[in-house]
Formats: sequence, C-alpha cells, structure tokens
Amino acid sequence: MHLLGLFKRKVEEERLLDIVDKYNDDIAKVVEMMRVAAWCLQSDFLRRPSMSMVVEVLEGLVEVENNLDYSFTTPVVPRAITVAGHQVDGNGATTPLFASALSGSSFRLLNHHALSTTIPTILHR
Repeated sequence: MHLLGLFKRKVEEERLLDIVDKYNDDIAKVVEMMRVAAWCLQSDFLRRPSMSMVVEVLEGLVEVENNLDYSFTTPVVPRAITVAGHQVDGNGATTPLFASALSGSSFRLLNHHALSTTIPTILHR
C-alpha cells in the first residue's frame, strides 16, 4: 500500500493517529504537519498553498485550511527524458532542445549520428 493511500484511509476512518509514533511528545504538531502535507497535495492546484503560505503556517502565522480534500487523485503523466539533445516524452515523441538548454558535455555529444542511434535504442527497450 502506498503512503498516500494509507493516509487517505486513516483520515476517512478518523484514525490518523494510528500512523503516528505513540512516543512523540507533540502529537498536535505532528497532526498539524500532516494537514500541511494534505493541503499541499490537493488535486485542484488552485487549492494548494504557495510556498510562502506554507512558511507562514510553519511559523504559526496562518492556519491550515479546514476544508481539505483527502482523495489525492492525480493523473499519472509520463515523465520526459532527454536523449542526445532531444526531449523524449512517455509516448515516444521527440522535441529538439536548443543549444541554450544544453550545457558542457551534453552539447558536445549532440550530433546526427548520436540522435539516429541513441533515440531508437532507448525507445525500444
């Protein structure tokens, strides 16, 4: 089971303290940090706090929002990788990167031969 799934289930069961170290002296602070984490994980990005807001919560200047969504459902987005100066997304599409996006040895390795041999090899693994 994933940590977020366990977290969601314990919130739904109103048994969040089951996943907290019983010997912790400041249970209230632990629960508050869990609420901050849940606020940062809101599925609707418009409901997530800014980093400056999180800092204010940690400093005790602002309260965590009360109406949190604990579903944490987010679509899985294929991760893009960079191969020899081209960005390859999870679907195999490639986008050439400009020299300004490359640096040092990455730029020196960029040539037609590298692109024609490296990209097919990685895509067919």
